Amino acid sequence: MFDETMKSLFDEVDHHIEDHYGHLYDLHPVRPARGATANPEADGLFNVGVNFTPGFGSKLGRGYIIEVKMATLDKVCEEDRRIIYEATAAKVRELLPVYFPDRDLGVEWCDIQRFKILGNFTLGKI
Repeated sequence: MFDETMKSLFDEVDHHIEDHYGHLYDLHPVRPARGATANPEADGLFNVGVNFTPGFGSKLGRGYIIEVKMATLDKVCEEDRRIIYEATAAKVRELLPVYFPDRDLGVEWCDIQRFKILGNFTLGKI
């Protein structure tokens, strides 16, 4: 259930980032156009999602690293990359309480030049 909800959240984030920044760079020649597949991760300029990290060696501990991958052969300028990452983190911050209303989750700049979702990842009562 948690993973499905996280996937839905990031599908919405992917659409938001595509709407605002999908025109900035040419799509990789082998990447399907936005909307060509049933999965937003598999088409369009962006693949936005998360990867869990146990946080060993991290000041922030365990959490989900927010990944923003761009499917382009163009050189992406660092300023655009920063703007896109920050817009992604802002949208995730906005949507976390909508998708996870009973959890205390937040987004922080983490120690490896990315954003991380932190907070209550417990499974509840088993």
